[in-house]
Amino acid sequence: MKLKETLNLGKTDFAMKANLPQKEVDLQAEWEAVDIYRQIQDKNAECEPWILHDGPPYANGDVHMGHALNKISKDFIIRYKAMSGFRAPYVPGWDTHGLPIESALQKNEGINRKEHSQVEFRQLCEEYAIKQVEGQKATFKRLGITGEWDHPYLTLAPEYEAQQLRIFGQMADKGYIYKGAKPVYWSWSSESSLAEAEVEYQDVTSPSIYVAFKVREGKGVVPAEAEFVIWTTTPWTLPANLGISVLADAHYVQVAVEGRHFIVAEDLLTNVATAIGWQDYEIEAHYQGKQFDRLTAQHPFYDRESLLMLGDHVTLESGTGLVHTAPGHGEDDYWIGLEYGLEVLSPVDSRGHFTEEAPGLEGVFYLKGQKQIVEIIEENGALLHYSEFVHSYPHDWRTKKPVIYRATPQWFASIDKFRDQLLDNVENAVTWHHPSGQRRIYNMIRDRGDWVISRQRVWGVPLPIFYAENGEAILTLELVNHVADLVETHGSNIWFEWDVKDLLPEDYSHPGSPNGNFTKEMDIMDVWFDSGTSYAGVLQTRDDLVFPADMYLEGSDQYRGWFNSSFTTSVAVYGHPPYKEVLSQGFVNDGKGQKMSKSVGNVIDPRKVMEDLGADIIRLWVASVDYESDVRVSNEILKQISESYRKIRNTIRFMLGLVNDYDSSQDQVALSDLTSLDQYMMAEFNLFKADILKAYDSYDFPTLYKRIVNFISTDLSAFYLDIAKDIVYIEAANDPKRRSMQTVVYQILHDLLILLTPILLHTMEEAWKSLPSVEGFIQLQSMPQAEAIEESQALVDQWAVFFKVQTGVNKALEEAKNDEELAIKKSFEAAVDLYLTEKDMTALQALSDDLAQLMIVSQLEMKPLDQAVEGAHQFEDYAVKIHPAEGHVCDRCRAVRPEVGTIEEAPELCQRCHSIVKEHFPTYFMEAE
Repeated sequence: MKLKETLNLGKTDFAMKANLPQKEVDLQAEWEAVDIYRQIQDKNAECEPWILHDGPPYANGDVHMGHALNKISKDFIIRYKAMSGFRAPYVPGWDTHGLPIESALQKNEGINRKEHSQVEFRQLCEEYAIKQVEGQKATFKRLGITGEWDHPYLTLAPEYEAQQLRIFGQMADKGYIYKGAKPVYWSWSSESSLAEAEVEYQDVTSPSIYVAFKVREGKGVVPAEAEFVIWTTTPWTLPANLGISVLADAHYVQVAVEGRHFIVAEDLLTNVATAIGWQDYEIEAHYQGKQFDRLTAQHPFYDRESLLMLGDHVTLESGTGLVHTAPGHGEDDYWIGLEYGLEVLSPVDSRGHFTEEAPGLEGVFYLKGQKQIVEIIEENGALLHYSEFVHSYPHDWRTKKPVIYRATPQWFASIDKFRDQLLDNVENAVTWHHPSGQRRIYNMIRDRGDWVISRQRVWGVPLPIFYAENGEAILTLELVNHVADLVETHGSNIWFEWDVKDLLPEDYSHPGSPNGNFTKEMDIMDVWFDSGTSYAGVLQTRDDLVFPADMYLEGSDQYRGWFNSSFTTSVAVYGHPPYKEVLSQGFVNDGKGQKMSKSVGNVIDPRKVMEDLGADIIRLWVASVDYESDVRVSNEILKQISESYRKIRNTIRFMLGLVNDYDSSQDQVALSDLTSLDQYMMAEFNLFKADILKAYDSYDFPTLYKRIVNFISTDLSAFYLDIAKDIVYIEAANDPKRRSMQTVVYQILHDLLILLTPILLHTMEEAWKSLPSVEGFIQLQSMPQAEAIEESQALVDQWAVFFKVQTGVNKALEEAKNDEELAIKKSFEAAVDLYLTEKDMTALQALSDDLAQLMIVSQLEMKPLDQAVEGAHQFEDYAVKIHPAEGHVCDRCRAVRPEVGTIEEAPELCQRCHSIVKEHFPTYFMEAE
């Protein structure tokens, strides 16, 4: 028998090294074979429900690290809730309608939309969307995300579309839906209206011009030779000018400049003069804004008048105090024009080209026409000044092209009619985990205009609106529900495929159609209405879900997107939000904080990371980042995460080795019989559990990550498990001290694996398979609970004196190792003299009768502080003296003992090891003889 065989060196099959990626695939196949998700649901079938409703990612493109952050965060929460006694089903979903799919189909598949009928093109869009869904689904599953992958929700599903239509019908029934020709964001690049959520801002260079409008009818208030001066940054809207707005209470002045007479606001005169370059001017008249009401000016290049109007939207912060007003190209312009009875003129078509309502510019793209307009007003003397400036301007968030404000007939949801109810719910009905999020959505709802819900596209849910022969729109709850029932059975393609009479109830009649003829609306709904009614299509239709959901969790951009549209439709119909709490996340950037871009080459592909490192590395990265703000990821960051992962994995593997011969049914030691050290470790772990559970409950994953890494590195690996080598490996198998430590190691390991399961799912499952005395899957276990926190804290506090002294001992040992005269290379080669106060000496004696073992040195002696010798390391209230231990190294325990070499039967062993080997391995000495 070799001496090594007398050591209880634990061995385990748990050895996840470079094969983590493959192990994960194997485990996932095993889980799928036994339908582990269904087993979890069955286990919690009678529990209180807790529902995180999935915000649907867009079914277009590969999964990126932003998706991974979002989906894995949800998985952490759902798994924790399921292991904490809640019924927490998860139904993943996809947003499958809209322009990006139309565009991708044309760009990537070479499909010409105009060569296909609407129904054919829609079918192609559906096929493309489903293909994208399957690709993303595979990646999400590979990340270890649990859920009903065989039955996700898709916004293109007939049953989903039907619910969406029913919500629309209820909003219409409450009077919230109307048709109007007010200006909306219009994307000429997409040929469709846009909602505010579909607009992003980019810096552009725009013209800044001052234009003079000659007085047409001064009505004795202003002289005929006077000119009103306006300022604009959108010269292309001048063909639509029908008026000039002024502020009723503001003071205006008429100034003489080189034979001309200009009117501007008095408060802005200096700024205007400086901008235009008026060197010498003289004020020749004063006015109050209200005096200009209903005067008229001459349009600068068309033979028509511009009406002077009083508007509260006019400010004196910039410009001239006289605002160019085109009711077809601005919301404020629209409302004041409506008040004064102006036409809603919008002489630009869907592709951004001027129509014949802009004589001389017909067919010209608006930006090209803008240059012509500037040339025209310069030629006729109306242009007073031209310059350019850089500013933020709205763009289509998909095509990245600038948008225009354009009045077209659109369907709207009136926010004004229930705005107060919305704001009240923001403040009182939802827990916003980030206060800034509450402010953002409150301000957005407070300031937003009515919601444009119609789109001039093909791929989406139709607006279920009919028109009578006299042009009257027919929008009733009865008709909408009738269409919804048809869609639920046959799908929404019927709207584009069937005759109108087949979409209406049998024998339907209406006063506006004496001949029984009807037409139908061909616009589709805004896709934000699609996803914004997901609670109806999912939560309200599945038996295992509840409405409202407990949580919505998405990126911070969804305060203007999905959070907002869902909130709006739910409050409109039900009077309350679709969620109880909202958690939001920042965006994922590269290691330098820059946006990821394929062209830059800084994209981190989660699929590649999983192939190389494993999904658990990505999951651990998600736990590590402060997701409230924008987060960073790079190969270097993932390498650092891999080091943390390796520390966790190796520590667990080491602990499995320590308990490989431990049977909890026979070897467990009662808490009261544990050694003082082991009782301390149990108390420390109890506090750790409390912290981890608190972090889970508050969705504070960065704190959870730091606590895990610190506990494993410091409390376990660097302290307790270091001591364990001298106990579990050295003592006899059934020695009380050894079984005491094994009891604690086993209990910590058992609970630690469960606590870490939501994060490191695959690694913990593999470790669980190697843990003695357990059965089944770790995902089916319940979260361990922390108990008697005050008692644990009191016990931990008692050990404060030990760690205070240990810090000094370790510092002194490090210096001793650098001292050539001492010739100490390892801590077991050292002897320690501790000089302590009587209080600290008594406290340490009460903690252990073998402090040398706890300090991992061979010999230790405590002495009164006043006996400290010269050369001892002095600390605040104790001193440490290091010197070489007396004796020789024991070949078995590696400690330096005086008796080594003096035991005739075993000169290579110390007395402790000799006794253990003689009792439990007697053949060792027989063989030696």
